[in-house]
Amino acid sequence: MSSGLFIRIFLLLITLLPVGAQADLFGQQKGFVPVDQAFGFDFSQQANTVTLRWQVKQGYYLYRQKISVEARDASLGAWQLPQGKPHRDEFFGDSEIYPQDIALSVPITATQHTPTLVVTYQGCAAAGFCYPPETKTVPLNAVVAKPATAPSVQPQPASSGNLPYTPLWALLIGIGVAFTPCVLPMYPLISGIILGRKQQLSFSRTALLAIVYVQGMAITYTLLGVVVAAAGLKFQAALQNPVLLVLLAGLFILLALSMFGAFSLQLPASLQTRLALLSNKQQGGSIVGVLCMGILAGLICSPCTTAPLSAILLYIAQSGQVMQGAGTLYLYALGMGLPLIVVTLFGNKLLPRSGPWMQTVKEGFGFVILALPVFLLERVVGEVWSERLWALLAVSFASWAFILSLKSPKNWGRWLALVWLVLAVIAARPLQEALFPSAVTPTVTPSAQQFTPIANRQALEQKLNKPHQSITMLDLYADWCVACKEFEKYTFSDPKVQQAMSGMQRLQANVTKNQPQDVELLSSLKVLGLPTLLFFNAQGHEIPNSRITGFLPPEAFIKQLPTAE
Repeated sequence: MSSGLFIRIFLLLITLLPVGAQADLFGQQKGFVPVDQAFGFDFSQQANTVTLRWQVKQGYYLYRQKISVEARDASLGAWQLPQGKPHRDEFFGDSEIYPQDIALSVPITATQHTPTLVVTYQGCAAAGFCYPPETKTVPLNAVVAKPATAPSVQPQPASSGNLPYTPLWALLIGIGVAFTPCVLPMYPLISGIILGRKQQLSFSRTALLAIVYVQGMAITYTLLGVVVAAAGLKFQAALQNPVLLVLLAGLFILLALSMFGAFSLQLPASLQTRLALLSNKQQGGSIVGVLCMGILAGLICSPCTTAPLSAILLYIAQSGQVMQGAGTLYLYALGMGLPLIVVTLFGNKLLPRSGPWMQTVKEGFGFVILALPVFLLERVVGEVWSERLWALLAVSFASWAFILSLKSPKNWGRWLALVWLVLAVIAARPLQEALFPSAVTPTVTPSAQQFTPIANRQALEQKLNKPHQSITMLDLYADWCVACKEFEKYTFSDPKVQQAMSGMQRLQANVTKNQPQDVELLSSLKVLGLPTLLFFNAQGHEIPNSRITGFLPPEAFIKQLPTAE
């Protein structure tokens, strides 16, 4: 796997910084503006393009990973969010933010009866105050369906399951496939077929024939790329369906298993034989004959090339860019053909000897292909499980590399194995947090602080109306709120704070999912964002000027606690 995968494992999706503010008598947070003032949202449509704009107030920022656009009764072309500013915090690690105004252009390729865009975003104040996810519905004008003609290459955003495009990876994959056990041993034979019976050819003539053969093979793959890319718009719309995404993910898992030797994928033997016989009828040594050989060879997919080729075709289908699709598969074919050109020109002595390393190359491609199901499932399973899937893939790859290193007869193999073992342990942290959450963050668990959970406004009223002689504290908590976690870890766990709160009735509402009942609770309490702590007297009324917003350390928190009337 590339180093980008390991970097992605540690990319977690939401970040906030700690600090706080107070509340006034009417429940409005001092120093923090409503979400529509913090992130002014606007949109406009010109022909087939909708432009979404956010005016970000100074001192606030949006999360790049939290911006999503979903089409209803419409089909979208390729779009891409602008690069964000790197950001890091203690609990969620690295992410990207937008501390300035941003604009996003989304091409609309087709509309139906009542087309709309559902835009979701989330942000916070730099002072440590987070707003719940915000959703806006954008009405669309009818558009005329036509092929997308984006002015520049615009792949789908990373969270939509698209691969980052660069011509280099297609070329490198082609070269890598050339060194698999299904392809490399065929090069001496193909070289002889290209030269035919004319063994005394000049160097320039030999080079020309080898290049022509590779170009013939590239013609087949390039045409395939054009066809798949032309159908890309329909494919993009289909990829909005979670069922199709799951089925495609399962298909690529099977393709990856074929790279690990579970079974073989290839054209039916009868069809392979016919194509081979047709290719053999072409005259070796002639430019036309060699070109025809290459074209036919591109149709005979070996077991080792089927899986990587299918993965590239998926990328091309999502891009919807015809020229990009043609160029990608041309480079893939060129990568496969470069070793053949070398062998034809300089002989078999330059060809590496067959050995276990060829199977290692093949299995390595298996892990590359396994990355595709994770890309596809990201838009289905959500951010937390996406992170865990990436971690599982990284741990599997590191474990595989660890075992290979141990088998190495060289002394450095043991040191390399140690490196892979350390990487596996690092990559396994999200899995450890999923399986053993208490072992990773034992002090951040809300239940450990003896809070009584409530689910909605009705449950809160029941608790407040129940006869009691103490102050009631309501903690509004969410997993996406870093300062909420800081309260749990640093403030509520402090012995002096626990003693100060010992006489209080402590309630907690977890509004992580931002469900309708969560929205209704926050709205009824006039809460703009989190963290927010409310205090009620024995009669169930909120104590004036007692509301706490933003993180407070233990000593400051104790000073802010209200006393019983």
